[in-house]
Amino acid sequence: MTYRRSGDDNLLVEFGPMQLDLALRMRIHALRDAVTAADLDGVTDLTPSIRSLPIQTDPHVLAQHQLLVKVREITTTLPPTDALVVPSRRVRLPLSWDDPATREAIARYLAGVRDDAPWCPWNIEFIRRINGLESVNDVYRTVFDAEYLVLGLGDVCLGAPVAALDPRHCLLTTKYNPARTWTAENSVGIGGAYLCIYGMEGPGGHQFVGRTTQVWSPWQRGAFEPGAPWPLRFFDRIKWYPVSADELLGLRADITSGRFVPRIEEGTFSLAEYERFLAEHAESVAEFRTRQQAAFAAERDAWEAAGEFARAEAATAPVAAPDEVTVPEGGRLVEAEFAASVWQVNVAPGDEVSAGGRCSRWRR
Repeated sequence: MTYRRSGDDNLLVEFGPMQLDLALRMRIHALRDAVTAADLDGVTDLTPSIRSLPIQTDPHVLAQHQLLVKVREITTTLPPTDALVVPSRRVRLPLSWDDPATREAIARYLAGVRDDAPWCPWNIEFIRRINGLESVNDVYRTVFDAEYLVLGLGDVCLGAPVAALDPRHCLLTTKYNPARTWTAENSVGIGGAYLCIYGMEGPGGHQFVGRTTQVWSPWQRGAFEPGAPWPLRFFDRIKWYPVSADELLGLRADITSGRFVPRIEEGTFSLAEYERFLAEHAESVAEFRTRQQAAFAAERDAWEAAGEFARAEAATAPVAAPDEVTVPEGGRLVEAEFAASVWQVNVAPGDEVSAGGRCSRWRR
């Protein structure tokens, strides 16, 4: 575990290495629940992510050093990782494959950002190629056969990052570089090892596979519970079913009015059962990953031969050399624990500063 100070009102707790690991995600979830149950005065928000938990506080009520002591104590009470079981609903959502809205976003990218990107003119063909699949139909079957576990909420423009439970369904891609300037609301795409649903219209970089219904709504009707503008929950398992582009438009109108509610089945997700599944299919998973890694390496070599990486290096702005800091006689250099922008200085040379006095104002 690593504890990091994050500004003057956040403590960042991190588990394990920087990689996609469901065991780490479930441990973060257990810590979130334990901190919530402790009902600590001064804790204002908890935002669990894949392997980290930012804990936001009111520093006037709960100082960070006090919070650190309490969180360390709470961590010792967590159950063993392989004993973790969480509520996990199966949620069936419609997916318009290769939706016209995604095609329009690609066309805008070609016209206004970059017309020679390796992932254009068709993201799905790029996904096929970089994963070593024989046809785009294999991409289609993989996406619709998969179950995707919801790992985060609110990321990717009010959307949800999800991961395929079966590693043989985990398609890998790079992201757009430079990014798109426009993405239609509720587009669905793959970036890295994650499949993401864009909760709102905006920029983006994930490789498109289609479009779905709303995963964020201020009206909170039908599928949206009162007080929760999002219908998904942590550890929901999303299962896609195909619909046409016209059918999707109708469903999008119906979910806004409350007439359409996705089919949801209650259930649980056990880490021990999942690890037994991985062990049972270890050989075929290894074969899939070997083929996938070979295709990824071949794509990278093709990029290098085409000058893609030289292009990226040429576009990198030069980094200015750091200024030397001269410490005046009688002074002392204080190194900041994190980067920030100082927007107001409240003292001048020669002023006397008392303990607890404000010297400046800053923001991260």
